[in-house]
Amino acid sequence: MLGGATAVAIVAVGLWWMRGSTIESVDANDLGYVVVDDHAVELRFAVTAPRGREVHCALEALDEEFGIVGWKIIRLPASDEHTRGFTERIPTVALATTGLVNTCWVS
Repeated sequence: MLGGATAVAIVAVGLWWMRGSTIESVDANDLGYVVVDDHAVELRFAVTAPRGREVHCALEALDEEFGIVGWKIIRLPASDEHTRGFTERIPTVALATTGLVNTCWVS
C-alpha cells in the first residue's frame, strides 16, 4: 500500500514539474529572410508564447561561412495571441547570406 502511494506521489510531482517547465516555453520558427544589402537582412518569423507574457528574442545574421555578421535582441510586448508573426531588420557589418532566430525566452 505504501509503495503504491509513493508511486502515485512520484507521478504527480513529475506531471507538475513537466507542466511548470512547458507553461513558460517559447517556440520560434523562421519563415524567411531577405538580404537587403551589405548592411542589413530582413527576417520573418513566428513566435508561440504564453498569452499575456512579454518575450525577448535574439536574432542573428550569418555570412556564407556561418559567421555571425549581425545580432539583435528584440522585445515583443505581451499579447492575448498565442502565436504571432513578426518582421525585423537585423543590421550587419558585412554581407549576410541568412537571418534566423537564435532563441526566445519569456521575460
